[in-house]
Amino acid sequence: MSTKSDVISRPGTSKGLFGVLQYRYLLKLLVKKEVRIRYRGSWLGMVWTYIKPLTQFLVFYVAMGIFMGMGRSGNLQVYPVYLFAAVIVTNFFTEAFGNCTRSILSNSGLIQKIYLPRELFPLASLRVAFVHFFPQLVILLLGAAFTGWIPDIKGLIIAFVGFFALCCFAFGLGLFFGSINVFYRDAENITDLVAMIAPWAAPCFYPWTMVAAHVPKWLLELYFADPIAVCVEAFHRGFWWGATDRAFQFSGSWVMRLGVSLLVSLFCLAVGELTFKHLEGRFAQEL
Repeated sequence: MSTKSDVISRPGTSKGLFGVLQYRYLLKLLVKKEVRIRYRGSWLGMVWTYIKPLTQFLVFYVAMGIFMGMGRSGNLQVYPVYLFAAVIVTNFFTEAFGNCTRSILSNSGLIQKIYLPRELFPLASLRVAFVHFFPQLVILLLGAAFTGWIPDIKGLIIAFVGFFALCCFAFGLGLFFGSINVFYRDAENITDLVAMIAPWAAPCFYPWTMVAAHVPKWLLELYFADPIAVCVEAFHRGFWWGATDRAFQFSGSWVMRLGVSLLVSLFCLAVGELTFKHLEGRFAQEL
């Protein structure tokens, strides 16, 4: 008579994202490994976490804020905070998406030798992006406070929900393209294209009203179906709007914008996970 302990399960079977919860310690080790590899042989180390966004900020501020006069626009008071809030959001997305896409190939040695839930690798890459995002967020908070930012609960909740949706969006895309990248290395080139387009396809340097003035309403709605654009505006609401005279009007209802963003992000996460689970059984063989 067989019991539950006698049931034989197929080795190497993943429970998907739910199975990752059992490997929290291993996830922590993978995050440490990725951070150490990233800065191995680097003299400045984690200081690069500050240098890159600050360099981008200075370049964009000179080009858009001074040369193009965006900083002199009456609608964009405290333009440096408006710009930096968008820079750290797009940086987080491009790093998380790109690293998740490359995570399976970069850990091919481990995948070929031992079994562990494959989702751990893109999830570790997402966690590393968090490690780099946090110091940038601290700089944003300090800069906003210095310019007279008055925080409010509603704005902070909007920023949190927008960022949560962006995390799901980046991770879902990373799962999808990370699994495809094992078989077709063109996926990495797609991440480079997305990284190039992302800051311009969201209201990072300009107000949303400039988009509304040049596109039909249906295209504007499609523009705001992008979780990156919504998260950028959510950070503007959370960390920039409170430093202005609050005359700036955001586009549409926040409940609608965040709701659509969450739906799009969760859909991408579901598609990414299903694709990943469908292909992961062939990862070791292909690698």
